Amino acid sequence: MYNAITILLVLILTFMFWSVIAYNGLATLRHHVKNAWQQIDVQLKRRADLIPNLVSTVKGAMQFEKETLAAVVEARAMAVGAKTVGQRATAEGALSEALGRLFAVVESYPDLKSNKNILQLQEELTSTENRIGYARQLYNDLVRQFNTRQTLFPTLIIASLLGFRQAEYFQAEAGDRAVPKVDLGAR
Repeated sequence: MYNAITILLVLILTFMFWSVIAYNGLATLRHHVKNAWQQIDVQLKRRADLIPNLVSTVKGAMQFEKETLAAVVEARAMAVGAKTVGQRATAEGALSEALGRLFAVVESYPDLKSNKNILQLQEELTSTENRIGYARQLYNDLVRQFNTRQTLFPTLIIASLLGFRQAEYFQAEAGDRAVPKVDLGAR
């Protein structure tokens, strides 16, 4: 009788100890995912803050390209206003596409192409794009770890009992994967 109670007590304590470790591991990963998202958000805000400077610098010299500038401004507004990871990914893809068209148009204007302010802003935006790419990769790696941990037995028991939910990947939309078409001949 004494051995059965001891064994039962050891099993209960082992389960409780394991439950605490599983919960703490999931909670830690959840916080890593949130932090990684905040890092993406910081870089996206940096890019969004640079865009008005670029648009105002380019605006005076690009009287004939108002559509391109309007597309950049509209895409920026959508990106800043996005709420979920999926909405943000879609909006950021549209913004990247609009910026790509703007930079292609800038290349066709010799005055703009040699303007130091525009060159500096382009360099800052390129640097920011690289940071965003790295932050997205880190975020998606952490989402993968977090989601995988929730699906592995026996941790999935704790995850489902305590309400852990799968995190959403930051994915490119199908249209974002295509190479943008830029027609510099139409003016």
